[in-house]
Amino acid sequence: MKKFFGEFKKFIQRGNVIDLAVGVIIGGAFSAIVTALTNNILMPIINWVLLMITGGKGLDSIYTYLDKKFVVNELGVETDVIDLTNSIYIDWGAFITAIINFILIALVVFLIVKAINNLNEGVQKQKAKYAPLTKEEVRNLKSEGKSQAEIVAVAAARKAEEEEAAKKAAEEAAANAPETEQQLLCEIRDLLKAQK
Repeated sequence: MKKFFGEFKKFIQRGNVIDLAVGVIIGGAFSAIVTALTNNILMPIINWVLLMITGGKGLDSIYTYLDKKFVVNELGVETDVIDLTNSIYIDWGAFITAIINFILIALVVFLIVKAINNLNEGVQKQKAKYAPLTKEEVRNLKSEGKSQAEIVAVAAARKAEEEEAAKKAAEEAAANAPETEQQLLCEIRDLLKAQK
């Protein structure tokens, strides 16, 4: 039992599980918001537009009846009112409402992901500007009253110096490197002899 709870604790503490739980909670909250938006704001507008166009009752009354049952009054006589509880029908309005909900939820999720990606992209661009400088160096330059353009110029100069140093190191390594495999083998043999 102790082993089971240890494994369960390890499972719960994994980052993926916590991220997934947060995603589910936020998804549920967005779903409630989008459903309220659809049912209380968009559907009345859509129903009003349909009412103006068709003269009908809107999405709430778009049914295809497969088997119609009519309400029976106290005298046992069928009336003209359709009994939806006993009728068999396809509810197109509910289907269209579900499609609208899906599109809105997808739109909200897309906008959130886009905002997060833009934020991360901005952070990456900011880091790239100051890449060769440490956070402390950037902070010191800012405290000295340097503008962002001046700090970027210092970072660019540092980057150019690092690239030049790397280029010189590569040229030096290439100059010192043996030109052929035969020379390389000779150098290895000489190093091994020197170690003995």
